[in-house]
Amino acid sequence: MSFHDVRFPTSLSFGSAGGPERRTEIVTLANGFEERNTPWSQSRRRYDAGMGVKSLDDMALLTAFFEARQGQVFAFRWKDWADFKSCVPSGQVSALDQALGLGNGVIATFQLVKRYASGDAAYQRPIGKPVAGTVRVAVDGVDLGPSEFSVDITSGVVSLMSAPAVGVPVTAGFEFDVPVRFDTDRIFTSLSSFQSGEISDVPVVEVRV
Repeated sequence: MSFHDVRFPTSLSFGSAGGPERRTEIVTLANGFEERNTPWSQSRRRYDAGMGVKSLDDMALLTAFFEARQGQVFAFRWKDWADFKSCVPSGQVSALDQALGLGNGVIATFQLVKRYASGDAAYQRPIGKPVAGTVRVAVDGVDLGPSEFSVDITSGVVSLMSAPAVGVPVTAGFEFDVPVRFDTDRIFTSLSSFQSGEISDVPVVEVRV
């Protein structure tokens, strides 16, 4: 995948709109009942970067970023201000936020994930772009020191210095970005747009990593 490990300007993404999408295939049967299935095992996020543009200087910043990514060619990091932590947005990251798995005495690597639960149902989202310096890890509820683990910020894989014993829980807390690309090869704007308060749509879409 063509990916630039650089974050879209947070001053612009702060004013954006967007969120997760799913793909559902619905078949209505002859008796009126429905069958619903999805070909996607993971959700995908979409955002509108244009909504964060408030001035010509903002437009210049967006244009420079767009040109450096060559439109849709190169993906990049995006901070989703509504969902960028292992805890709730107003909370403090803790090493106990998310369960990564249980030790088996052999495996020492674990993928960062975030769990979304409601009632008895839950969705576990792989986190592939953690923010450097924000990841905290605990084994059996005890925080590890920075020399006891490492994190690949390009894949979200945590490597422990030693494999946890059988049945020992491994947890983590972190901040993360969403890997996205522009979903257009054109940005169109004009001075009259700013005077009337109308800004062009600049769609971005999450990519798989």
